Amino acid sequence: MNIDLARTFLEIVDTGNFNKAAERLSVTQSTVSMRIRALEEELGRPLFVRSKSGTQLTAAGMQFRRYATTMVRVWEQARQELALPAGFRTVLNVGGQFSLWDRLLVQWIPWMRTAMPDVALKAEVGGSDSLMRQLIEGMLDLVVMYSPLSRPGLHIEKLLEERLVLVSTRRRAVAEWDEDYVLVDWGPEFRAAHSQAFPDLKTPAVQVGLGALGLQHVLAYGGTGYFPMRVVRSYLSAGRLFEVTGAPEFRRPAYLVHAEDETREDWFDTALDGLRYVASLENED
Repeated sequence: MNIDLARTFLEIVDTGNFNKAAERLSVTQSTVSMRIRALEEELGRPLFVRSKSGTQLTAAGMQFRRYATTMVRVWEQARQELALPAGFRTVLNVGGQFSLWDRLLVQWIPWMRTAMPDVALKAEVGGSDSLMRQLIEGMLDLVVMYSPLSRPGLHIEKLLEERLVLVSTRRRAVAEWDEDYVLVDWGPEFRAAHSQAFPDLKTPAVQVGLGALGLQHVLAYGGTGYFPMRVVRSYLSAGRLFEVTGAPEFRRPAYLVHAEDETREDWFDTALDGLRYVASLENED
């Protein structure tokens, strides 16, 4: 079977739409439709039911999903491992969200090079949607991220928690609200807790989806915002930022995600243990 057929199938499952799958694959919708027809002909069963509301899997499609995921993963692993230079036994593909690299993965990579020098590493950075898609498709072996989606066949465990603290460019109490408040979107759990803590908050003038951008804005132009303690600690020590008195703190957990596989080799468990060890050094009480 052409591996592109399985990839196309999984892309439609992930997006729920032939058009969106075509955009992600950088092909035309007719190409996507042709691939699915070819796949259904090979299997002798319809895989999707299309309607105005979207695309749904048939019973056969639900069964094939697990096999397609395995096929893509095995193909990617085989392609990479066959190209490995002498001295390496395998390659480990790892992904992480941008703000977790300096916190965790940058420290884990040298740990792996020391502990397992015969395991090559391929590292990717991306958003949560992209990382989850690559993990499901088998292009990544493990991912470190903030808000994973629970999917069948995936193992999800909490690695660490970040302390999000309210800081400002001048000394203030939480009752003295700042009109220059910058709302950083730290994920769904933060949004829910933030709304509960500040139910009467007006829409801020500045809202950002990337913490680094929000912090740069506050430092350059003044204001207040929630940021991880590990990021603002040096600014607090230097007197450039101040903790807002009486403000609630929030916790932001980060997770380790990988496919469940009872037959995985020992080296993979060693890699996971290394991530857990590095995370234990970074946990904030």
